[in-house]
Amino acid sequence: MDEDGLPIVGSGIDLTKVPPIQQKRTVAFLNQFVVHSVQFLNRFATVCEEKLSALSLRIQQIETTLNILEAKLSSIPGLEDVKVEAQHISESNISNGHLPSQPDAQSVVVSPQSDNNSMNDGILQKEEAKSENITTVSKDPRYARYLKMVQVGVPVMAIKNKMIAEGLNPDLLETPDAPVPDGEPEAEESSDSESSFSD
Repeated sequence: MDEDGLPIVGSGIDLTKVPPIQQKRTVAFLNQFVVHSVQFLNRFATVCEEKLSALSLRIQQIETTLNILEAKLSSIPGLEDVKVEAQHISESNISNGHLPSQPDAQSVVVSPQSDNNSMNDGILQKEEAKSENITTVSKDPRYARYLKMVQVGVPVMAIKNKMIAEGLNPDLLETPDAPVPDGEPEAEESSDSESSFSD
């Protein structure tokens, strides 16, 4: 016994003389625990399912956006030869939270052979155009705006329909270095535009 009269070791109660807890109360406690656990698990499963479905919907939206972006990028000529090296980020930068926001200038590499080929082709086409003194489709102001629309990523079918409505040949979009089939209307249009400025 200590100073307060309590036993130092044990409770000092003879457990053989204490009556047991009623079985009905024990069963009620167990039932209550099981019911609460099942309700919690059901609620947890419902919340998880809702979040997973929202995440799945977001992933589908991102995939759709990515497909549209890839289609727009594939419509731009000259991007087939561009290669991007994978960026290697050191673990120390990741652990410190310092991530590079933009790729370095060295990470984009164009193969020199394809670059030389495209430059040679461009030079040859320019020389041919100069030697013949013929206005090409890319230099004609009527076609130049449609070529610009193609480069920006406007759907080609919409551009072709607009060209047909204005009486232009939509097949010339695919050959921007071809000579303009009707060079005279361009001169007339330019003289009209000059006269409108002079009035």
